[in-house]
Amino acid sequence: MSFSLRHHLRSSLLAYTRLTRLSSSPLTNTTRSLTTTPTTKMRLPYIPNPPPTSSEADQAIVDRITARRAPRPLQALDLTLLHSPPVADGWNSFLGAIRTQTLLPADERELAISRVAVCNGAWYEWHHHAPLAVQAGVSEGEDGLGVVKRQEPLLIEQGDQKKGGLNERQWAAVCFADEMTRNVKVRDETFEKVKGLFNEREVVELTAIIACYNCVSRFLVALDVGEMNGAGPDDAAH
Repeated sequence: MSFSLRHHLRSSLLAYTRLTRLSSSPLTNTTRSLTTTPTTKMRLPYIPNPPPTSSEADQAIVDRITARRAPRPLQALDLTLLHSPPVADGWNSFLGAIRTQTLLPADERELAISRVAVCNGAWYEWHHHAPLAVQAGVSEGEDGLGVVKRQEPLLIEQGDQKKGGLNERQWAAVCFADEMTRNVKVRDETFEKVKGLFNEREVVELTAIIACYNCVSRFLVALDVGEMNGAGPDDAAH
């Protein structure tokens, strides 16, 4: 069974299990673990699903988030953000633009996001985006995702030794994500390589994608959304 299909099946099963539990739990209940791992739980209770609302404005927010997620159900991240409907609405709009309105190719976008996930230990993020990189044509083996999973810093000048089967643009995207995530500041040699491979719109989009998913990963890890803290890239789906 392929990496992508295996993760899709696991993701569907997890989503069904989580949402079944959430639908039967009132908002005031203590947090329930959404995975089979008993040693960790999200640090706040999830909003019930379907989310209760107290105004037409809040219902419109839920409807917008539901529409963006369709045909998938609301995710654990949504049911956390909806504690603050205005924040959830802004988040949904920003992520919607990043995910659906940028022109950067999907393989480069998902590789950059996956590298952010590795650097920040955000395995919930990895679980959702590594399969999308594979769907976009990235190898799931050591010469593809195996490169992205490495724990040590990835430096642009090490491409001949470390980029495996990644092409020049993919490698540059991964290294750019690594430096932005680890150091915030990006070395001149890294940026010049990126600028030489991507046009100005693509540079802006790549930078925004990396910055956006650093925001996402820090939110996920701080609250342990999805209960995947302490996991890893090879067992994040369990």
